[in-house]
Amino acid sequence: MPPYISQIVPHLLFHQIFRQLLGTERSICGLNTKKILKMAFSKRLVFAMIFAVFAIAKPSEAALDAHYYDRSCPVAEKIILETVKNATLYDPKVPARLLRMFFHDCFIRGCDASILLDSTKSTQAEKDGPPNISVRSFYVIEDAKRKLEKVCPRTVSCADVIAIAARDVVTLSGGPYWNVLKGRKDGKISRANETINLPAPTFNVSQLIQSFAARGLSVKDMVTLSGGHTIGFSHCSSFEARLQNFSKFHDVDPSMNYAFAQSLKKKCPRSNNRGKNAGTVLDSTSSVFDNDYYKQILSGKGVFGSDQALLGDYRTKWIVETFARDQKAFFREFATSMVKLGNFGVKETGQVRVNSRLVN
Repeated sequence: MPPYISQIVPHLLFHQIFRQLLGTERSICGLNTKKILKMAFSKRLVFAMIFAVFAIAKPSEAALDAHYYDRSCPVAEKIILETVKNATLYDPKVPARLLRMFFHDCFIRGCDASILLDSTKSTQAEKDGPPNISVRSFYVIEDAKRKLEKVCPRTVSCADVIAIAARDVVTLSGGPYWNVLKGRKDGKISRANETINLPAPTFNVSQLIQSFAARGLSVKDMVTLSGGHTIGFSHCSSFEARLQNFSKFHDVDPSMNYAFAQSLKKKCPRSNNRGKNAGTVLDSTSSVFDNDYYKQILSGKGVFGSDQALLGDYRTKWIVETFARDQKAFFREFATSMVKLGNFGVKETGQVRVNSRLVN
């Protein structure tokens, strides 16, 4: 709706309602309408009616738009794509890291780039919270932001850079493309203790559903976005509890393929000599965005307990089976769910950080 129309409509609606009420001679509950109006039309009621009409007629303040930077910074997406592409050529781990960064940012305080802020003397920031210690490649976002500031100063938010970069790494890895809605603003608060609200790799399905629902995401969104594990790597600490002394009755998690468990044990030996980077890829085609993650789960080769749990619950099993046999369906749903996650908790008023690591 054009701005001038949105300003005129409330006035027309109010005057029309007012005239119709005054011109009505019918009775309500035995009382003459004009008598009711004389008693009721106090200043407070008139103002209340005006406010109500304006509230109804007021256009949405939602600022997110796929074409948000078309005029203010038309080269924004090109700059981000080139930066991500060059970083990926230098370090093949970049795609998984940036996709994870987007998830972890959005799950805490919404998609506001709070994960980029550095800790201060008084506050430990999100990036230093235990679940985010292994989140890397911040330099890619910082590099893209520096380039954008030279061309379009104080225009493109860090939150939008992360969202666009997440889409680009998926596409560059062979996955789907989608139009990223833009117009987010950057957050000013970042607290490490809030990272406890991130879904853990040990979660069962009910816990996962609850965590995603708190962000406005459905069961299907949860299973779909879990498919982001199709690219990536995990350190032993996130899954080794499944490999030994799992429970009173089982040494190894019984939902895990036995041969697969033995191969993971070799990668994660219980010794002080184990390298700090010991771990495993999350599916057999970890550099390619595909549906192999779901095929691995069907074979009992989900690395995280939260991954394998998706097959053991009727609410999620059918989705895993669907995506395992239909990659196009997975791609279609992944694009939709990423847009949905990207809309969570966005700040449409606020600042565009000049330095991604610091509040202006």
